[in-house]
Amino acid sequence: MQLNVKNIILSGLILFSVGVRAQRSNGSADGDSARYSLLVNPFIQIESTAAINSMYNFEFEKAHNHFNYLQQEYPWHPLPYLLKGLNYWWRIVPDYNNTTWDKEFLAYMDTTKILAENVRDNYNEIEGAFFLAAAYAFEGRLYSERREYRKAALAGSRSLKYLGECRGHEEYSPELLFGDALFNYYAEWIREEYPLLRPIMMFFPKGDKEKGIQQLKEVARNAFYSRTEAQYYLMRILATEENDIAGALQVSQYLNQQFPENAYFHRYYARLLYQSGRYAQAERVSMEILQRLDSGQTGYEANSGRYACFFLGHVNEMRRNFAVAKDYYKRGMKYAEEAQATEMGYYFYSLYHLGRIAEKEGEEELAEDYYKQVKKAAKRKHPAHEKARGRLKEM
Repeated sequence: MQLNVKNIILSGLILFSVGVRAQRSNGSADGDSARYSLLVNPFIQIESTAAINSMYNFEFEKAHNHFNYLQQEYPWHPLPYLLKGLNYWWRIVPDYNNTTWDKEFLAYMDTTKILAENVRDNYNEIEGAFFLAAAYAFEGRLYSERREYRKAALAGSRSLKYLGECRGHEEYSPELLFGDALFNYYAEWIREEYPLLRPIMMFFPKGDKEKGIQQLKEVARNAFYSRTEAQYYLMRILATEENDIAGALQVSQYLNQQFPENAYFHRYYARLLYQSGRYAQAERVSMEILQRLDSGQTGYEANSGRYACFFLGHVNEMRRNFAVAKDYYKRGMKYAEEAQATEMGYYFYSLYHLGRIAEKEGEEELAEDYYKQVKKAAKRKHPAHEKARGRLKEM
């Protein structure tokens, strides 16, 4: 469903003015701020549960229809627009090269900010600041993926500003802990991983990675709107930064069970099964991914295919089913080309393993050609480049 971006923002401005008039007729800014709170309203959480679950399960139209209902009921509040924006964000997540939904997503974030500023300035400072921090943070994530780092940095700094206004008010809602958790973890992680950025990081408060992980776990247990986002980050941090594959797999399995149609969670689950050495399960899950990709299911695209094919290729290679393994490696490479991911590890390792199979089958010239392709495709310091270089020396 394509939407006119100008109409999204215009409708937000209209709803903004309607909301202001309605609130002024029903109460003043010095009244009970809880009257203007949706974030901690349990009835709205109950109303929204099915729609939010539909969104994370990639049933986007179903979720959008309910978010429309929330917008009609609460036209003055940023919550419906943030949820509508996230509904587009999760269309982007499986393949960040897909720019189809960028304009709609950014338009909803813009309208979220307009309405959140009104809530913050006139009715509920904490809640308004939370939605401003969230909108700028998601906006920054997209700009970062698009390599628009100046815009990403600006959005990030604004998000931090409003996050600072939320800090210390976690008793208001566990949702407020989410941004603090990410800041605590990544502020310290950046200092450790990117020494050149340490002079810049001097202007920011120090982080605490362990505390950040504990806060993420708390949000994952107790929050409503931020729960799944916290679980998503917890899974990624445990897997890629903390090398806690067992912990990441536990979170991943839960997410896959809760949202079985979510292509990203499905793909990540297959990856962690493979990394854990659970090859039979990885094979089954990877086959499911390819079946859904072949059927054109929402969210399953070339990125999912290149992951699944590599896992299936390696599993079959270990079983000495070389013909099947070669087919999967070659198919995965085609998916990598389609996804513009030929500079990623699975592409390099597919070439490398094709070389290993060629060696085992006595085709040394073909093996040599594959190893040379690895050297050409991968940077010299990449492990695949080093492995290919080593095989060529031994041949």
